[in-house]
Amino acid sequence: MRHRPPSAGLALALFAAVTATLAGAPATAAPVAAAPALAAAAPDISVTNVQAHLTQLSSIATSNGGTRRAGSAGYTASVSYVKSKLQAAGYTVTEQTCTNCTYPASNLIAEWPQGPADQVIMFGAHLDSVAAGPGINDNGSGSATLLENALVLASQNPTMTKRVRFAWWNGEEQGLQGSKFYVNSLSATQKGYIKAYYNFDMVASPNGGYFINKVTSATAAPLKAYWDSFGLQPEENTEGAGRSDDYSFANAGIPTSGYAAGASYTKTSAQASKWGGTAGAAYDSCYHKSCDTTANINATILNRAADGVAYTIWQLAVGGGTGGCTAEQLIGNSSFESGTTPWTATSGVITNSTGQAARTGSYKAWLDGYGTSHTDTLSQSVTLPAGCASYTLSFWLHIDTAETTTTTAYDKLTVQVGSTTLATYSNLNKATGYTQRTFNLASYAGQTVTLKWTGVEDTALQTSFVIDDVTLQVA
Repeated sequence: MRHRPPSAGLALALFAAVTATLAGAPATAAPVAAAPALAAAAPDISVTNVQAHLTQLSSIATSNGGTRRAGSAGYTASVSYVKSKLQAAGYTVTEQTCTNCTYPASNLIAEWPQGPADQVIMFGAHLDSVAAGPGINDNGSGSATLLENALVLASQNPTMTKRVRFAWWNGEEQGLQGSKFYVNSLSATQKGYIKAYYNFDMVASPNGGYFINKVTSATAAPLKAYWDSFGLQPEENTEGAGRSDDYSFANAGIPTSGYAAGASYTKTSAQASKWGGTAGAAYDSCYHKSCDTTANINATILNRAADGVAYTIWQLAVGGGTGGCTAEQLIGNSSFESGTTPWTATSGVITNSTGQAARTGSYKAWLDGYGTSHTDTLSQSVTLPAGCASYTLSFWLHIDTAETTTTTAYDKLTVQVGSTTLATYSNLNKATGYTQRTFNLASYAGQTVTLKWTGVEDTALQTSFVIDDVTLQVA
């Protein structure tokens, strides 16, 4: 993790999830088994294998002056080790030289060549250490966790519903330079292909805790679900906010999350009570020091992180598993029969007026219809869970107009998701009854978006845009 001195303005307000308490174990504890009911479809990642990768990274550092700093011989050898394993497993592997990094060296990108190329779930960790030490927890732990997950995915070769891409970053310790370089190298279309980015930076801190980036987000849901299955009550990773490579992706508008176990901040009494360990001591007392060796690893946290990554991959990108999606309808008060909540609308839009008939029930959303210059809006914010196969927005629209032209759109209804326009209708689309309109919102999986209808009427001759039975079905 990139260093940033703590400040009074950096709050330690941590948000607890609602699950039962299960104490953590010290670094010497034996690895624990995965929660079988939840992770039945996902493989158990061998923590012994993850630790074997850490041993290799430690040996590389020892042979190269005790460090794997970006641009050093130790870093180059680390890239070679990871790359050789991935190539042997069948990955499409690319080295991307970060030319504007403080220490120009390679980002390593590995893509499993199955699943739709425009639906990418990405997992990343920085491979460099600080100059002062070998960087086995920071961040050999994240790097080794992803490497073993990549190898297991290749060995099992399941049917893929999404494309999985792994990355190991150069220059994180100098300011997230490698990941920033990578994101800036992508076109807008390529960025749009990445539906979620998951970051793993320090996932085995010896006095660590269970932290998740953006823990309450839809993107974090599979990571949190796995740790919730142990009753771990994971908390928001406030210490790591803006300090690791997920920040480069978040700045580009890509949904992010990830695991962390803590760095130099102090474990509280409440955290020690629910997770074990020592209150009043740093999560990692060897953070950015020469003592960050293979002895500086909590095997229990490492194991749970590695298995949580596997669970997330299988939930989001693998076909035939338990699925990361609960089929449900996401729109609240979809037929407007329960008043205005949770809709936001211009006054009078949601109405049971008999001037226009509802499709079902008595209420509907009636935009415009004044015959004068007028604008009405209707909107609702909704979170689309990641991991579903389908995301279908549907609504019924009736357009009644006094306009007689067959060529000019005087009055218009615009349908938007965020700032993106899905469709525009006008007085030219008038119909005697309701017509169902349907849109695929799969590109917004894992995001919270605002659905908005805006009706704009000109100065004469009314057009009414009447909406009813709005649904957003995921399955």
